[in-house]
Amino acid sequence: MRILHSTFPPASAKHLFRNWARLCVLASAPFFFCTSLPAQTANPAPPLAEAPPSTLSPAMEALVRARKLVEKYFEQASNVVCTENVTQAVVGKNGKPDYREDSVFDYQMRANANSGSLKLVESRDTRKAAFRDSARSLLITNGFTSMLLIIHPTYEASYIFEPGGNESVDGATYVRINFKPVLGASSPAAMQLRGKNYPIPLSGTIWIEPQSGAVTKLLAVMDSSLSDLGLQAMRSEIHYSAIHFQDPDESYWMPVSAVIDVETLRQHWRNTHRFTGYKRFKATIQVENLENKP
Repeated sequence: MRILHSTFPPASAKHLFRNWARLCVLASAPFFFCTSLPAQTANPAPPLAEAPPSTLSPAMEALVRARKLVEKYFEQASNVVCTENVTQAVVGKNGKPDYREDSVFDYQMRANANSGSLKLVESRDTRKAAFRDSARSLLITNGFTSMLLIIHPTYEASYIFEPGGNESVDGATYVRINFKPVLGASSPAAMQLRGKNYPIPLSGTIWIEPQSGAVTKLLAVMDSSLSDLGLQAMRSEIHYSAIHFQDPDESYWMPVSAVIDVETLRQHWRNTHRFTGYKRFKATIQVENLENKP
């Protein structure tokens, strides 16, 4: 079984082979999950930012700010690399892991919107491979750093957003925004079975810092059972935090952890992703005029 949160087109044939090899080696279940941002998406509703400010509640104004920052997030994500620690666990009936494997990767997500639609490419280079027990069926989860697609303008028409009250955490107050899927609308999450995609309706809650619009936490669960396809439940919880960089002095809001639980009739998996050691880079291009050289 495999879960991705965006089916990212591979950067090269090498990436394609590696992804499918990992699917065959690590996943013996007959289906996997993916989330994708297709080239053609549903026509978005008029953005909330176009509504007169007086018609929006403070909570919905925070969502407008968050939506703008999410667009910036996908731009900034292409400028950083980090270390990703992944724990893949099989969970027993007592709720505790019966078996686990740990891996470490050099991680980067690249975003490209030049073609008019957002395209995401996720790159992983293995730093430390997990010990592999071929008798175990594990869950592969990729791309959950892009869960913020839920509030990206591309999917604005796919969800209904409602204020969920405020919540104080460690002395700070956050706005909670609840979301639920629009029936029949496109979804950034899908289960792929025998080459066919089945959209997964997601509902949940987003925690937003009201002044800046920064998303600090996102909780998403499967809105309805897909038991006829083998899926009973799916839950993902992603936390974000400010990552500080120097020269120039800037802060990016980036994911720091993601926990994904998936259950079928016979199996329960829990994967934990932790992102550390963020480094920012900038590419420079030097153009030389060869015609004037001797």
